[in-house]
Amino acid sequence: MQKLVLSAFLILLLVPFSQAFSQEYSDNAPTLSVSLQNETPFVYHDSEGYTVVVGVVENTNSLTPVTNVRIQVNFFDDFDSTPLEALVGYTTLQVIPPNGQSPFAIRSDTPNPNITQASISLLGFDSSTSKSKELTVFSTEVFLGSTLQFSGVLQNGGAPSADTKVHLAFYDGFEPPRILGVSTIELGNMELNTEVTFDLDEKIDSRAVGFLLFAESSVFYSDFVDIAISPSQAHTKLVIISDVSVEDTMGNKLSEIPVDSTVNIKSKTLIQFAADQESDETAYTYYVQIKESGEMPYVEYIGKFDGRFIGTGLETQSIDWIPEKKGLFFIETFVWDKNNVPIAERGPFVLIIVT
Repeated sequence: MQKLVLSAFLILLLVPFSQAFSQEYSDNAPTLSVSLQNETPFVYHDSEGYTVVVGVVENTNSLTPVTNVRIQVNFFDDFDSTPLEALVGYTTLQVIPPNGQSPFAIRSDTPNPNITQASISLLGFDSSTSKSKELTVFSTEVFLGSTLQFSGVLQNGGAPSADTKVHLAFYDGFEPPRILGVSTIELGNMELNTEVTFDLDEKIDSRAVGFLLFAESSVFYSDFVDIAISPSQAHTKLVIISDVSVEDTMGNKLSEIPVDSTVNIKSKTLIQFAADQESDETAYTYYVQIKESGEMPYVEYIGKFDGRFIGTGLETQSIDWIPEKKGLFFIETFVWDKNNVPIAERGPFVLIIVT
């Protein structure tokens, strides 16, 4: 019987942090071939009160695989520069191939509600012998109801494998996506040229819109397979976002703004029917994500506003932003309910020039 092990860092029912968590920072130690994909990793409090830091490490070397990638996380409160906790974690993949990536997720040792910030740094890594890409993994069923019901098949290559694991790295709908957590299925030893079926049935983060499926053993690894999660019928969109604009403090709409000035990002939301028919109310969180334009968009800012729709009709949301650097940026808007389920399609893009 297959043994299903959830990675220690995946905890369900994620609880979003306050806007302060848009200010996480990282301190990348200089390395020759390994880097953090994003300097602002996803950080959240899980349902048990622990703090979890999730991100992706890249091996930018085109020739040499790396192993034993060590990531230090410091957890802070708002009042002291001394960390409340400092610990070291590792990437999900034991060996990251040349030009490859691996997610990581590191959980605090204690469920400390005072943790409000986190920093990450790479402590180092070792070169590794190569693993062959002789694992093949694919899905046979994906269904999202109250839980994610997933089945798949793993095919082993031309040698016996030990310590064989299949991983599912769940991501959200932001661009670029954020890794929300990882589940691991341990399959143990496999004979050469054999295949094994596996399955997962668990409650997942409601923000997940897909996952990366991949596998690794003592001698082999697989490609990453990107699998979309079709929303259940319960995820009907209640809200339409429109008329997104950038205004100065006098209410004038802008297409160009000076750096270090305060502007308001506004949009209108039309709610078509209430989520709670008895109370006629819908609690929601309105998100604004601002990214620097380019081939690899960098997230400059994430802000949020918590509100409550009463009945149906049109409402206006506004979030302040003070741009800190010059350039061309584009603005995205989202509306999620109290369970962090999207209840609106992403709002229209808005471009803004900061001079």
